[in-house]
Amino acid sequence: MFRKIIFWMGMLIAGTTYAQSWPSKPLRYIVPFPPGAFNDTLARTLAAELPKALGQPVVVENRPGGNTIIGTEMAAKSPPDGYTLFGAALPFAVVQTLYKTSFDVTKDFAPITLAGVTPNLLVANPKVPFDDVKGLIAYARANPGKLNYASTGNGSSNHLSFELFKSMTGTFVTHIPYKGSAPAVTDLIGGEVQVMFDNTPNVLPHVRSGRLKAIAVSSKTRTPLAPEIPTVNEAGVPGYDVGVWFGVLTVAGTPPEVVQRLNTEVVKIIASQEIKERFARTGVDVVAGSPEQFSAFLKSEVARWAKVVQDAGIKAD
Repeated sequence: MFRKIIFWMGMLIAGTTYAQSWPSKPLRYIVPFPPGAFNDTLARTLAAELPKALGQPVVVENRPGGNTIIGTEMAAKSPPDGYTLFGAALPFAVVQTLYKTSFDVTKDFAPITLAGVTPNLLVANPKVPFDDVKGLIAYARANPGKLNYASTGNGSSNHLSFELFKSMTGTFVTHIPYKGSAPAVTDLIGGEVQVMFDNTPNVLPHVRSGRLKAIAVSSKTRTPLAPEIPTVNEAGVPGYDVGVWFGVLTVAGTPPEVVQRLNTEVVKIIASQEIKERFARTGVDVVAGSPEQFSAFLKSEVARWAKVVQDAGIKAD
């Protein structure tokens, strides 16, 4: 027992000493998505602000591919020294349910903080013969497989959003995966596909211009950016609720003092009035908390989506 006490006292002292000297070199922030989406915006916001507090640069590395597996695996295999940050979003919670991965999202990462949440917007090509959720359901049931819906790839938030919608409404709509939001939205506007869920900031400008038709919002509450658009829940699918979240993590095994310092600095940045207002203009509500809160939330999301995937029979196309 005495030896164990001495061992843990030594580990505590070593961790404290390390935390005092950290950081002594640049940090990298891995984003498993291409530039342009909000996860990238969050990373670049933090990369601009964190050096003011840490005294070291933060370099953003976009590592898309493999339905986020490439970037996620790179982060998971990084040294647990506090020099690797990782930008996770909702697909992070489902990736190991849909695919065989070399990492475990709840064991190989150390949560820092949940950062924000935004709804997806269900939109359609203006020429479709329906204007609301009930019309979409009726048309899809009368014409099984005739409608095509776009997503930004297997396991993406818009893929999961529509598969959950199909499961809860008993409809069959064909999935057409794309490699990103831009080409998917382009084909939606052109009529190659007819409907899709996508992050509100990506498609709301096209709704305003008349190039797309807004059907409903995925979250249980309406978005302040477009309060006139009903939720899927209130428009005909009771209980439907999908919020697309974004968070910041590091590698499991990183000294707790370093994780706490990162939490303190990241939360201070995203909870500032300037950043909250900037994110709100894109439809993202800031949600900042402790590493423990984010850890509990992440575990609940993994369990929730594993059940959705199983119950709905969702597969990676």
